[in-house]
Amino acid sequence: MPESLAAAMRQLHDEHAAALWAFCLHLTGNDRTHAEDVAQETLLRAWRHAAVLEESRGSVRSWLFTVARNIVIDEWRSKRTRTEILTDDLGELSSVEDRTDELLLSWVVAEALTQLSHEHRTVLLECYYRGRSVAEASRRLGVPEGTVKSRTHYALRALKLSLEELGVSQ
Repeated sequence: MPESLAAAMRQLHDEHAAALWAFCLHLTGNDRTHAEDVAQETLLRAWRHAAVLEESRGSVRSWLFTVARNIVIDEWRSKRTRTEILTDDLGELSSVEDRTDELLLSWVVAEALTQLSHEHRTVLLECYYRGRSVAEASRRLGVPEGTVKSRTHYALRALKLSLEELGVSQ
């Protein structure tokens, strides 16, 4: 292995391994062993495709997170296709919704929310997740309504940037 590639991989690991580990832990439902496997596979793919990382127009972290997400999705799909289904159960299964993408997206959004400031995170939780009006959020947070509106505006912008960094595009 050329020394420059080894140095680049050490730098990649030093800068992104902790965040990648946390993201993989979310993706695997806090299964530490599975998260380690996904993180290692992601870093292995980064090593195998070092040229792609150098040419990447986006951030390296978003590339890593996208690869990790794809690994988990591919594993899930692979397990799903290997599972035998009895024909008697097909009537039951046809009514079950596949919510995998929704679940994965919720994990990514939860990760992105951790990147926001406390003020931005709390205003989004009040207004979007708890469905409170600006006036109600203002009373609960103890700040003027105008502050709630401006924090919401800037929080959504920050959330969008955080999601883009995690590899989520519009």
